[in-house]
Amino acid sequence: MTVVEETPGAPNPNGGVAPIPVRIGGVRGGPPLRKILRRDTWWLQPALTALGLLGFIGYSIWAALRNGDFYAGAYGRDYLSPLYSPCLTHSCTTAGYVWGGWSWWRISPAWLILAFPGAFRTTCYYYRKAYYRSFWFSPPACAVPDAGSTAEGNGLRKRYSGETRFPLILQNIHRYTWYFAVIFAGILTWDAIAAFRFPNGIGLGVGTIILVINAVFIWAYTLGCHACRHLCGGGLKQFSKHKSRYWLWKNVLTHLNEHHQLFAWCSLFSIIVSDLYIYLVASGTITDPRIF
Repeated sequence: MTVVEETPGAPNPNGGVAPIPVRIGGVRGGPPLRKILRRDTWWLQPALTALGLLGFIGYSIWAALRNGDFYAGAYGRDYLSPLYSPCLTHSCTTAGYVWGGWSWWRISPAWLILAFPGAFRTTCYYYRKAYYRSFWFSPPACAVPDAGSTAEGNGLRKRYSGETRFPLILQNIHRYTWYFAVIFAGILTWDAIAAFRFPNGIGLGVGTIILVINAVFIWAYTLGCHACRHLCGGGLKQFSKHKSRYWLWKNVLTHLNEHHQLFAWCSLFSIIVSDLYIYLVASGTITDPRIF
């Protein structure tokens, strides 16, 4: 019996390429990107994901630079855009919103708001998968080579470092940004409740429904986070001694986590819809229909 020693990344006697072990600082494995055997539209999902994320980024930048028409108080509505909530800066005071007061902050308050929820979403496990595949091709799809594959020494990224180096090491702050996300979810819930206030009492408008739906999606996404599940049940050794936490972990948080991708996208676009609708109402472009 003859034993053949294989060199990682080199052809083996049985055909194919010998596997390259995955280790931090090691050579990236897999065949070159040009050797794609799939003939279906594997590229469609990462392409749509990239377009969706780029669309949200582009809209958010436009909304932040707009720096106006984010509160519809002048039109008898208590609607505040989620991209400007909580509105603490001097710009909010000039817009007629009572939370304003930071006179030293002169630029758009949206930049301040996007920083904390943005950090939570950027480091989210689902969004990591989304932009790793869509923008970095790491890997773009199942059975499609990584853009950094170096089986023939011509990969784009020579070494595998995981999330151990800057800037990817910052992904580790995700569990801490979750606490800020909970605070902002609570603030958006208050904004949804405030949307029921009308000049002559409690009412319901189209904008009210939009803000309530947005708050629901935000909570579903936030509570479905892996960090939330771990906080609730990850550190328990015996579920039988913590029945209430186990029930919450199993019957609520786990079900939300199973649909984390769905709520990630729903909450992303509900923010855009809410901001755009309030902008149109506040600018006088459309009139908010009152249901009762």
